[in-house]
Amino acid sequence: MADPARARRLAKRISTIVASAIEYEIKDPRLAGVTITDAKVTADLHDATLYYTVLGRSLDDDPNYGGAAAALEGAKGVLRSKVGAGTGVRFTPTLTFVRDTVPDAAHRMAELLAAAQAADADLARIREGKQPVGDPNPYREVPGSAGADDSGDGEQPVN
Repeated sequence: MADPARARRLAKRISTIVASAIEYEIKDPRLAGVTITDAKVTADLHDATLYYTVLGRSLDDDPNYGGAAAALEGAKGVLRSKVGAGTGVRFTPTLTFVRDTVPDAAHRMAELLAAAQAADADLARIREGKQPVGDPNPYREVPGSAGADDSGDGEQPVN
């Protein structure tokens, strides 16, 4: 087993090599907008999992995840040879590409928070100028009941 720190350093190096190769060396248009977000290497340094996301070119453009996955799968051999040349380890790790769902979850979370803020603002607008039902101070002290208990049995006197 390799040192966990060594596995993290190798994962970082693999991530950098693959991202650079995707951007500058592989000329597949389906890889435009592909970003390597994270990399994990197993403890034996034989397998590397690279997490990627695809950014749309404009706000109206939906990312092509299927095309990007196919392009990454097709370029896996070239990318592995680049990793082998760039890392200098005895055994070049096999590469597995997994779509990173964290940005989608973060976007969904932002939408939910915005909906909650809108509901809070709507509730504040409805409550504006309203009075609570019943006594405005239900916990007020009744005159004569405050202070020490005089009966000695621990019960409060009834008014």
